[in-house]
Amino acid sequence: MSKTKQLATRRTAIRSLAGASILLPGLLPGTLNEMLGAESGPTVEDPLAPKAPMFPAKAKRVIFLYMSGGVSQVDTFDPKPRLTADHHKLYQKDFLHASPWASKRYSKAEAEVTELFPHIGSMMEDICLVRSMYNDIPNHEQALMQVHGGSPVQPRPSIGSWVSYGLGTMSKDLPSYVVLAPETPYAGTSAWDSSFLPAFHQGVRVIPGQEAIPNMTRDGFADIQDMDLGLVNFFNQRHLAERGADRTLATRIKTFETAYGMQREAPEAFDITKESDATLDLYGLDRSTKKGIGWMCLIARRLAERGVRFVEVIDGGYDKYTNWDAHLNIRMHEPLAKKSDKPIAGLLKDLKSRGMLEDTLVVWTTEFGRKPGDASPDEEGRTHWSTAYSSWVAGGGFRGGLVYGSTDDYGYTIASNPVHIHDLQATLLHQLGLDHTKLTFRHAGRDYRLTDVSGRVVKELIS
Repeated sequence: MSKTKQLATRRTAIRSLAGASILLPGLLPGTLNEMLGAESGPTVEDPLAPKAPMFPAKAKRVIFLYMSGGVSQVDTFDPKPRLTADHHKLYQKDFLHASPWASKRYSKAEAEVTELFPHIGSMMEDICLVRSMYNDIPNHEQALMQVHGGSPVQPRPSIGSWVSYGLGTMSKDLPSYVVLAPETPYAGTSAWDSSFLPAFHQGVRVIPGQEAIPNMTRDGFADIQDMDLGLVNFFNQRHLAERGADRTLATRIKTFETAYGMQREAPEAFDITKESDATLDLYGLDRSTKKGIGWMCLIARRLAERGVRFVEVIDGGYDKYTNWDAHLNIRMHEPLAKKSDKPIAGLLKDLKSRGMLEDTLVVWTTEFGRKPGDASPDEEGRTHWSTAYSSWVAGGGFRGGLVYGSTDDYGYTIASNPVHIHDLQATLLHQLGLDHTKLTFRHAGRDYRLTDVSGRVVKELIS
């Protein structure tokens, strides 16, 4: 039988079932209860339906800007004049290495920023800068796991998955958690994995390029696909009704529903051609662009305004020549900063102009900093340093213009107000209306949470 006749026979059979009202009309938005119907027996709520926060929240969504590889604090957001003055002097058995970049204030806020980030520097009045961050292990894989999942020892659900689990999604047709990542970072997919949380809380990775999400279009056979999915949905619903609202099956139904919704909504969400010239200029883009951090930042805004709860932008991957891991030469920061500075500042300006910054958390972080000195006076790069580094947050009730914490004159150690990664995670969840000690999931005989067994809300950071 020819392929055309096979399709025709298949189409006729499915249409006859549909005409006899055996099939429901495809996968429709709404809760699983609506899909099952009132007479189908036990019901299960849509596992990604929006959930009320535990207490009044200042933020509804997160855009998480992750700089993979370890950004040097003394060359970016924590400049040290003393380090420059004492270049090549011995300190704690190290030869100090000055930053190649000068620094200044780019706004009315007190924070000085190096010339690597003049555009972000101009937005410091909207940014809450933490110069006293630290975590536990100065290795990429372990630090990435701790920044994302709270544990440097084993992969656990990422922060985006926890937010999805705690709050659900505000979009019926898009995932609750989307990751824009052109390259795979250190520790691989653990950056967005849901681990022991239900699989629908896992981040959906989008690889910028000509086709960001494969198989997104339904050219040619949309009607057949609708009927195919309707048939699958009919049997899934019946199976679910007969088995006491099986949550594993509910998860599978939700997966089909999200995939179907993405085929309808994602093409428009990822199409920037209708954005204004002024908006594209904020991100340094032209209408034909389909990759780069500028594209990712604009898509992050578009997804956030369409209801995606957590969007992560990962800048840099495993390749040390394309990420912030400046072992060879600290000047490797320069091209990366040049690419990301204007788009990230543009994202903040865009969100602010749309009134979205008030209830959106924009987080800029990395896995650790870089050591200000080295045993060799001829070293041109900087090694890993988790004892002190910088991160910042804008929007969502964080105090713009604040510089919190400090490091010593050379940027080696924290001098005041230390903030562990668990503290930052706890504070981010707090602004979303989630108590980090109560956002737990039972697994392997114990309750797990993002912040492990520690963490505190740093109330000085929030208004």
